[in-house]
Amino acid sequence: MSTSTSFFGDCVPKMKHFLDKEFHLAPVDPPYFSGPEKRGFYGKAISTTNIKRVDYDKTDTWEIPTEEYFDELFRVSENQIIWGANYFTFKNVVPFKTPRRNEIEQFIKENPTGWIIWDKCNGNNSFNDYELAWTSFNEPTYIYQFMWNGMMQGLSENKGWIMQGNKKLNQKRIHPTEKPIKLYRYFLNRYAKPGMKVLDTHLGSGSHRLASYDLEIEFYGIEKNYTHFMNQEKRFLEHKKVLKNVLKMELEF
Repeated sequence: MSTSTSFFGDCVPKMKHFLDKEFHLAPVDPPYFSGPEKRGFYGKAISTTNIKRVDYDKTDTWEIPTEEYFDELFRVSENQIIWGANYFTFKNVVPFKTPRRNEIEQFIKENPTGWIIWDKCNGNNSFNDYELAWTSFNEPTYIYQFMWNGMMQGLSENKGWIMQGNKKLNQKRIHPTEKPIKLYRYFLNRYAKPGMKVLDTHLGSGSHRLASYDLEIEFYGIEKNYTHFMNQEKRFLEHKKVLKNVLKMELEF
């Protein structure tokens, strides 16, 4: 397995110690709005189906990235994938609202290259249908479907629009803005190779870290919230143990 390193602290001062273009790829998911630091759930405390929202550990500070952050990010990495990029100002990106389902074709027409559109297959509700990621790759903009709506989660990286039938196999969420491990595995398979060095400036739940470990990609992650940092450390250690046991069973078989 490849190296997986995590740092507790602020990502901007930490990046200043990295060399120019030290990382092959930086898939990052920085916070782009205020709210999750004040509550551990989205929407109402009690859902429309009378289910209490999961109460995640609160985030004390939810700081929006500065110009300095983006300067350092582009300095230390050769390529980037930036989730929520449509809420920031950098390069030639000017902030805009995430398109709704009836607006997505027009968005692709106006932005034919450089974007990833994650369709969360979340049906009819008040949440966004999509999440957008800007990439530094000169590739056609495309839609990737992976269900991520409460207990409804995608089956696999390649069949994400199909619901995972066994809820016991669902990813257990530990963070209010957590992304699927399978989502990261899909994109890393597309944009990275084993042995490459990647950077995650906002480690959060550690989904990106676990996916990198599975694919033998050298990973460096930074998280400034101590509770989230320790939660993802625990998750990573448990994941390593499970994966080791699975590989051991396969070898014995």
